[in-house]
Amino acid sequence: MEKQGSAFGIDGIGGMLIATVLLLTILGGLTVAALKTQQATAQQSYEIVNKEMIKSIGPNLSNETHVIIHGEPVGGDTLHKYRFEK
Repeated sequence: MEKQGSAFGIDGIGGMLIATVLLLTILGGLTVAALKTQQATAQQSYEIVNKEMIKSIGPNLSNETHVIIHGEPVGGDTLHKYRFEK
């Protein structure tokens, strides 16, 4: 004789609802974070200095020292060498 599970157990309707709410919460959080990042980035402008010193062939990220970004940094990116000015 097989054991019948509860309809509201973790493997029934309740589990499906928990998974759905969890996924929708994650989706909402990532959407809000993406919108904040997009709005902050849209407020930035950039300027290129020392155009003559830019090399077409060179080490990765070497030309980023020639870019000045006007605005606040967005996110926690520490790899790039951009200079930020207010």
